[in-house]
Amino acid sequence: MEHLSHKRKVTIMMAIVAAMFFAAINQTIVSTAMPRIIAILGGMDYYTWVITIYMLTSTISTVLVGKLSDIYGRKPFILAGIVFFIIGAFLTGFSKDIFQLITYRGIQGIGAGIIMASAFTAVGDLFAPRERGKWTGVMMAVFGFSSVIGPTLGGWIVDHMDWEWVFWIFLPLGVVAFVMIMMLFPKVERRQAESIDYMGSLFLTLTIVPLLLGFSWAGTKYAWGSPQIIGLFAAAVVALLIFMFIETRVKSPVMPLSLFRNGIVTVSNVIGFLMNAGMMGALIYLPFFVQGVEGVSPTYSGYVTMPMSISMVILSSLVGRWITKSGKYKRFALIGMPIMVAGMVIMAFMDNIPLAVLSMIVFGVGLGLGMPVFSLTVQNAVRPEQLGVATASSQLFRNLGGTIGIAVMGTIMATSLQNSLKSAAASGGGIDMSKLDPKVAEQLSAFHNPEMLLDQPRLAQLQQTLPADVQPIFTKMIDMLRDALASSLTTVFLSGAALLVVASLLVFLLKEIPLRTSNRMPEQTSGDGEKQPDGTPVVAK
Repeated sequence: MEHLSHKRKVTIMMAIVAAMFFAAINQTIVSTAMPRIIAILGGMDYYTWVITIYMLTSTISTVLVGKLSDIYGRKPFILAGIVFFIIGAFLTGFSKDIFQLITYRGIQGIGAGIIMASAFTAVGDLFAPRERGKWTGVMMAVFGFSSVIGPTLGGWIVDHMDWEWVFWIFLPLGVVAFVMIMMLFPKVERRQAESIDYMGSLFLTLTIVPLLLGFSWAGTKYAWGSPQIIGLFAAAVVALLIFMFIETRVKSPVMPLSLFRNGIVTVSNVIGFLMNAGMMGALIYLPFFVQGVEGVSPTYSGYVTMPMSISMVILSSLVGRWITKSGKYKRFALIGMPIMVAGMVIMAFMDNIPLAVLSMIVFGVGLGLGMPVFSLTVQNAVRPEQLGVATASSQLFRNLGGTIGIAVMGTIMATSLQNSLKSAAASGGGIDMSKLDPKVAEQLSAFHNPEMLLDQPRLAQLQQTLPADVQPIFTKMIDMLRDALASSLTTVFLSGAALLVVASLLVFLLKEIPLRTSNRMPEQTSGDGEKQPDGTPVVAK
């Protein structure tokens, strides 16, 4: 598509950005609204499935569409993704119970995965690697912008309108994006020689599903060592071995194993995995500090994370332009990753809201500097015919990292919290319930669960029912819970920082090759006469 005029490319990018924003805003707008929706529909026990099913379907569709879009082109898949997302969002608004909500969110996940995979790859079709940096920054800014306005808008809708409008309000934007893609995006001919790897796709799916379910349920629904979790992990390993065997035999593999012989692709994907594991695994627990430890209401807690999104939007846009201008990208990762570590370390030791806001700003700056780099490195290191599958592999590793990170950090937090509560009790900081009136002891027993700190209206309501002479005991118990929660969160944030340190060190192993000014790969050879995996001379920086 390099033959298209710059004006036509920019117009097409407007359509792609509209499609991406449609998918991104529909993800972030749900975050603050979902607790209210679950309260209306019922089924709190199945709440995690609303998140898990979306994650599963989006991850699977992202990976499978990568190779298919290399064969058929990006246009039909972006259109299909928008249709799936519109249908899923429309039906979700008609959900009568939690099970319908889970089903329709799964359909939305399919659409989201297709849109995200196709959109990022389409940038590679339209622009040479040297120009992609600018547009990658713009697309990262779209995510940041949706993160700024989405949660606030979702909370406002459920407070002032019927909850269904959370899913319906942006449907017209989806229709506009569909029409723009249909009218503007060029169609490409199918590669007739390519065949579809059905068996590889099946066993790749059978690897991802039990793996993600295992990490999603471990430590929450089932113990890590339970037969259910071990069985899921064993099934994932068996499916992976079969998948690898198939990929070495088929003519056109869905995820070519040769892709991972490219050092740039492998290192970038490992960094993406670790970065998302540390980032998602730790940041998901930030509200526990803001609401649980500091007692800030959910409405205002969103303003604490907003500076991260704003600083990320600004920096990712600037970094994209700087990369396009200089043709260099490694320096931004080398600067950004340590800044992310610094932000996470500040989170570990924060003890007030201003410090939490500072940590968000620092982390957002690091995120804006480092995050746009690694998709660009992968796309720059592979041939155009592998663009879709390479981009899909990058997103797969990031999704896996985020899921596994959340599960592992959850276990770390639960264990640390339990140990902190035991230490407080052993040091005399606990409350001897046996010395209290049985009725009062029963009332206070509810406060042994730190999750109570996150339900502030109920906390205040229960406090009002306690006799005046019990109020000092109640205050002491809440302070003990807050101290224990703060201590466990410190452990979580330090664990996230440790993963980001490893990712930062791996950046030094990332070989930087010149960003091409054309999508055509130069047929150059290395000094020993053998062609490099990426088709270009590797220059370490």
